[in-house]
Amino acid sequence: QVQVVESGGGLVQSGGSLRLSCAASGSILSINIMGWYRQTPGKQREWVATAARGDSTDYADSVKGRFIIVRDNAKNTVSLQMTSLKPEDTGVYYCKARAVSTVRRYEYDYWGQGTQVTVSS
Repeated sequence: QVQVVESGGGLVQSGGSLRLSCAASGSILSINIMGWYRQTPGKQREWVATAARGDSTDYADSVKGRFIIVRDNAKNTVSLQMTSLKPEDTGVYYCKARAVSTVRRYEYDYWGQGTQVTVSS
């Protein structure tokens, strides 16, 4: 199987910074896309940023210019550097790895358990 584990959440004041990390491990054959999503109570999970295997990145308009996603293909890791944080960035941040594994020999979305980010005003 494939395991996805996030770390690095916490409490920060508005305008501050946080760095989230995510590592995928297990019976991985390849990972196409790694990305970050977030969810707040009562709302659907929303996409934040993704990094494709070929180094291309993409960001939601709400975080563009403030967040940077960096992927290490050799280590199957991805990080999210968040700066100029706002209270509306508060939520549980989830990492996703779209991977092919020895168990599922087709692309499948593997999710982490999430890490809480709270931005106080």
